[in-house]
Amino acid sequence: MASLGKVTNIFWQECSVGRLERQKLLNQKGCVVWITGLSGSGKSTLACSLGGDLHGRGKLAYILDGDNLRHGLNKDLGFKPDDRAENIRRVGEVAKLFADAGLICIASLISPYRKDRDSCRALLPESNFIEVFMNMPLEICEARDPKGLYKLAREGKIKG
Repeated sequence: MASLGKVTNIFWQECSVGRLERQKLLNQKGCVVWITGLSGSGKSTLACSLGGDLHGRGKLAYILDGDNLRHGLNKDLGFKPDDRAENIRRVGEVAKLFADAGLICIASLISPYRKDRDSCRALLPESNFIEVFMNMPLEICEARDPKGLYKLAREGKIKG
């Protein structure tokens, strides 16, 4: 994968309509609500509930669900540490753009590594990144096991 970090001939294009104008038009402040936790902890359930509540209040929100993103944007990534980091990096960049557009972006991902979440947090002004940790005991997540992942892991069929 080519890195733009070393390229010097790429410049950010500013436009006359910026973040503040978009927020004024939408009558809301763009931000990222980052929901993290174990598989089966209720991240997607909370994200969908929050999205529905915001919609009911006339607020424009969009959910970036980890599984949904792996069907498209991140379908080329696996679950090794480097792939997980790249998955989170991509989602963070998309979430930043959504927040800049004035949307309330709800990102719902396992995102196990603090350094990756902190990198996403650093992309936005501090008050525009809200991290929610679903502090659910492993036993409850395993009992729920909506995707059957814990069962497969216990059988040695998947790792990580």
